[in-house]
Amino acid sequence: MKKLLATLILTAGICSLAGPSGAAECGDVSIAEMDWASAGVAAHVDRFILENGYGCSVKLVAGDTMLTFTSMNEKAEPDLVPELWINSVRTPFDAAVKEGRLVEGAKILSEGGVEGWWIPKFIADAHPDIRTVQDALKHPELFPSHENPAKGAIHNCPSSWNCRFSTANLYKALDAEKAGFQLIDPGSAAGLDASITEAFEKKTGWLGYYWAPTALLGKYEMTLLSFGVDHDKAEWDSCTAAPDCPTPKVNSYPVSDVYTVVTKSFADRAGSAMDYVEARQWENATVNKVLAWMDQNQGTNESAARYFLGNFQEIWTQWVSPEVAEKVKAAL
Repeated sequence: MKKLLATLILTAGICSLAGPSGAAECGDVSIAEMDWASAGVAAHVDRFILENGYGCSVKLVAGDTMLTFTSMNEKAEPDLVPELWINSVRTPFDAAVKEGRLVEGAKILSEGGVEGWWIPKFIADAHPDIRTVQDALKHPELFPSHENPAKGAIHNCPSSWNCRFSTANLYKALDAEKAGFQLIDPGSAAGLDASITEAFEKKTGWLGYYWAPTALLGKYEMTLLSFGVDHDKAEWDSCTAAPDCPTPKVNSYPVSDVYTVVTKSFADRAGSAMDYVEARQWENATVNKVLAWMDQNQGTNESAARYFLGNFQEIWTQWVSPEVAEKVKAAL
């Protein structure tokens, strides 16, 4: 009996040292809190689930695409970046994965990062014949320019954004000026957003560049138009996205691959927490809704993460085991 009691005490002591399920495996984890909203919210979602569901000890560190990728590749820190837009570091990233320094987790944005030319959904619903950009260009009267109401408007990007080149080149390739459209400079990101807000408030047409996921598309329903052609990467790199290309062709925007990435050392020790990292993904529409709530409530990355965990349980509970889900729910 004494031997049995000693064994039980020893076992209990070992369990108490291990802590919550996964703690002994997971340990200390550093997560990059990137400097844009969707990635920042994802970092806090990861922190909450890893801490409360798997017993990890999580530290958030500030990050951006190039600096974080370089540090993970060269120094194996931080351990995890929730949202890395792979296209911007494609060649060195592929090498790092092949050579075993980094590990690709879930495709966190299941549809990828989406760019293109959009119109309000209420315009698309009222005019089902408008499916492509070329269709929209047949109707300048539906997208009036403030500068000249007799003309249609195509809203460009602010001058500091790379998409300004692609939008201008596509405007030229589509012969949009001949179709009766002006290319409008929004002046700033705020000006671009304000032009969409005004269109929805006044129920007037709007046509131009935007991207997802974003808070604005969570607030206003927009329809992405097709350019009627597949994405041509060689043409994109040499001309579509280049300044002052003399002979641009019609092209489609690329869909950006957006993945969670971890260091090999984390993947090797994470145990069941790695299953979560490989399962966790959400649709752009979900991210749009969370970011819209964050914008309307002046929320932080942390408060938006808690809003997601509290209001979208049908999504995140699919990423974890029932036991982990109950621990996370209890911590909310």
